[in-house]
Amino acid sequence: MHRLFERFVLGYFQRKYPNLKAGASHIDWIVDDGFADFLPRMKTDITLRRGEETLIIDTKYYGNTMQKNPQFDKATLISGHLYQIFTYVKNKDTNNTGNVSGVLLYAKTEEEITPDNEYRMSGNRISVKTLDLSGEWEEIRSQLDGIAAMLL
Repeated sequence: MHRLFERFVLGYFQRKYPNLKAGASHIDWIVDDGFADFLPRMKTDITLRRGEETLIIDTKYYGNTMQKNPQFDKATLISGHLYQIFTYVKNKDTNNTGNVSGVLLYAKTEEEITPDNEYRMSGNRISVKTLDLSGEWEEIRSQLDGIAAMLL
């Protein structure tokens, strides 16, 4: 299902926004000494480009969108997902222009909390969005158009 979700979102942007270059892309690690052996390959789910602006979308189709710390009874974003999108964005924005943004896009679950947040981290915008696939098509389209608007 996660692949279907990823392909659905990518297909939407390719079809509805042909002016945005939409596709998966590889990102090189920024390494100071040129030594990149054994570093994992970074491949985005979706990269949208318009001029000098880039938006990296990492789709997530999981049973949970939040992690819970039982010790403090607190829900937070899943650390690994946030670290992943931040790493993609910072390694893509090689000149620290702030022209690269990232979105963690979750398929809505039964959880009470549905993230819809935007953060500024080290000069870049990182957003966390939840797409409700059980809603009416107009609402789904509106949410995806809102993501595309980040580049328009």
